[in-house]
This record gives sequence, C-alpha cells and structure tokens, in this order.
Amino acid sequence: MMITRRMAMAGLGAGAAAVAARPARAAGPIRLGLLHTLSPAPFYLAQTRGYFSGVEFVFFEAAQPIAAAAVSGDIDVGVTALTGGFFSLAGRGTLKVIGGALHEQKGFDLTAVLVSPQAYAAGLTAMDKLPGHSFAITQYGSSFHYMIGRIADRAGFDLKSITLRPLQQIGNMLAAVKTGQVDATMAIASQARPLVASGEAKIIGWVGDWVPYQITALFTTAAMIEKRSDDLRAFCAAYQHGVADYRAALLTKGADSDAAVADIRKFIFASNPDGPRLIREGVGWYDEGAALDVADVKAQLAWFTEQNMVKGAINAADIIDTRFLPTR
Repeated sequence: MMITRRMAMAGLGAGAAAVAARPARAAGPIRLGLLHTLSPAPFYLAQTRGYFSGVEFVFFEAAQPIAAAAVSGDIDVGVTALTGGFFSLAGRGTLKVIGGALHEQKGFDLTAVLVSPQAYAAGLTAMDKLPGHSFAITQYGSSFHYMIGRIADRAGFDLKSITLRPLQQIGNMLAAVKTGQVDATMAIASQARPLVASGEAKIIGWVGDWVPYQITALFTTAAMIEKRSDDLRAFCAAYQHGVADYRAALLTKGADSDAAVADIRKFIFASNPDGPRLIREGVGWYDEGAALDVADVKAQLAWFTEQNMVKGAINAADIIDTRFLPTR
C-alpha cells in the first residue's frame, strides 16, 4: 500500500473526528447487500463496534446482482460498483446513489491488473501490450468491464482488440489466470498480492494510476427514501463512524491499526494466518465522511451509455440523492 502525504494528512483529520465524535446507532432492521471481500471494510467496523443496530449483511459474489436484489426487495441498501445493469435499473426510477465508498486513487495500490506467468513470459508486461490477449471479467457491463474499457482509452488501444471472457465470479477470474486459461484479469490488492507471492500471477499495473474513479458507492431504493428516510439517515451516520475509524487506523501514517484489523478479520481472512498483513496491504481509499464523487458517477453513466449498455437517456441528477452523505 502506498499513501501520499495528502492522504496521510486527510487521514489525520479523520482520526481526530473519530475521537471527538460519539457514534450514533443506526436504526433497523436494514438489510445491506455487499461483496464478501475486503472492499467494504468500514461496514465491518461499524457492525463489529456496535454503530449499526439491526443491520443484516447479505453477501453476494458479483456487483450486478446486488442492484437487482434491491429492486426485488431482497435487500434495502447496497454497496458495490456501479455497473451498466445498475444504471439501467436506476434509470427506471427504482434506485438512487446516496453516498461514496471505495475510491480508486492515483498512487494508491487498490486494484491490480494481473496476468498469467505464461502470458507475462510471452511479453504481456505492460498495459499497452494487452491487445490481442484474453481478459477475464465477471459480466459484460460490470465494473471490471468499465475499468478495462477506460484503461484502453487511456492507453490508446481499441477495447475490441481484447477478448473479454465473462466468468461470473471473481474467484473464477482468478482461477482462470492462475491456470493460464485467460491471459489477464483484475483483482483488489488483498487478492492479487498472494498470487504474485506464490508465483501464480504477475502485476503489470494498478487501475488507480490509470483511471482514478468512484469504484463503489452506497445506494438504496426510491421506496426506502420515501418511507424510511430517518432510518437511512441513522444508517449513514453510523456508516460514517465506520469510515472515520477505518481512515484513522488504516489510512493514517503511523497509526495503531491492530484493533481495526482484528475487527475486520471477523468478516474476512479470519482463518488465514496472513490475514493481518493482507488487510494492511490491501486497504483501499475512502473519502472523509463517505463523500460521493458525483462528477465521476456522471462520467461512468456517460461511458456505459456510449457503450450501449444503458438504454435511453438518463439524467444523472435523477439517480443521485445527496441529502444523506456529503459529496467530494
């Protein structure tokens, strides 16, 4: 993990806020849909430390099903990447983005572009050499599709020059690279670094250095906003305390992170003896106060629309509600 001076100073401010603030318990019951990865770590802290009350975690294996679960009423709130499927559903008036979460940040190692040892040995050693190779994603229209598309734009090659392989789950993507069934994929640092250490993959770059963006966001349904806005406000206030603790312990240079790491391990890497190291090396950036990068959400919507993954014209203002959390 690489923390810049600006990030460290911002973390210090969040740490002071965490000490000064008294946690407010979120009203429930609220069912939160999320991926069972390190990415939503501030939510783990909020749950473990009692900031949430009556909040149930519902885990998923990919981002797009979380949005579908919100629409169907199986969850009340979701935190995951904004996908083509999400924007299509939101465009119908059913979903609203209400806050920020994980953010790809330049100079901060979060999502790695991984290649198989065979592909690396054959010359796939840099981003601009991806054309002509296969690339594993979860689904078309997923955040992985978006990231590789934006990298293609930045690196100056046509996305169509890459063979995309939708494998539905992150575990399948990693397994395909390890076994050489695909040439490349993406994974967050806590998943990528162990593969590099074991010689099963190589890292050729980090997404944040190429495409800084709001990789995950907090969203809910229009019905929840209409009927349970007080519960949502309490939930968001408790979430902010989790973010403050996370920033103070894990994004602040020289901070004592032992307690936070122990609390996060109750949800991820619990039985892995390397868990503490993986957490410290794999933490991602959260803006102070769980702020949302509104401009970037608009940019994502524009990209998915240009790729014909979103049908019809959608006004970004209609799918973003900034009353619950701050903006970047």
